[in-house]
Amino acid sequence: MVVRDPMGWIDTELALTALAAMLSPTTLTFSVLALVLGDRPRRTGFWFYVGALGATLAIGILAAFVIGDVAAADDPSTPKTWVAVLDVIAALAIIVVVVIAARRPANPQRTAKMVEQIGAITSAPVLAVIGAGAALANPGGFIPIALKSISETDPSTGQYAVDWLFFSLVSLLPLGLALIALSIAPDRTVARLRRARGWLERHGRTVFLVILVLLAAALMRNGIAGLTS
Repeated sequence: MVVRDPMGWIDTELALTALAAMLSPTTLTFSVLALVLGDRPRRTGFWFYVGALGATLAIGILAAFVIGDVAAADDPSTPKTWVAVLDVIAALAIIVVVVIAARRPANPQRTAKMVEQIGAITSAPVLAVIGAGAALANPGGFIPIALKSISETDPSTGQYAVDWLFFSLVSLLPLGLALIALSIAPDRTVARLRRARGWLERHGRTVFLVILVLLAAALMRNGIAGLTS
């Protein structure tokens, strides 16, 4: 087993991926809506969280057997060529997404559709709420990047579990913290979440795009390092 990246670039990449997943406007909006719509926000939010976290952990467990350390290099500061190429492609793809998203105006119809989707599950059976969480609040497109980053470190079973648990928990951190706050001060928390919903609609996308740019920069740096070494 190789040592972990001495320069911290792979760990930085994983941390930025988790942060981008956490700040994804889609995940954040669905999470907030799950807590502010309906009469039982703790029930809906808890099972929504269980679904999202369970789906993410399940993907990680499956990937541990399928992917393993396939992306690991003998020298962790010098990625494999094909991994470096993937890093550059991913960085360019993220930049394209950022440019398109920055030029695209907000879509009220999309928000209304999200409200309708969550509104339909607030009084649904537990299994339906779990399924909605798994489908609507998982880290989505950030999962492959996180899996690649972890695989590059050639982790032991224990380290893989720690890294994937870190990614999973961070990607759902706002929802997790909101559930804790709901248990302590439900009325105050719901009021703050409703204000947060408005802030997210106005500024959430900008913050998300900034994190995406940082992630693209980290991927590009790692890719270029692998191709030029």
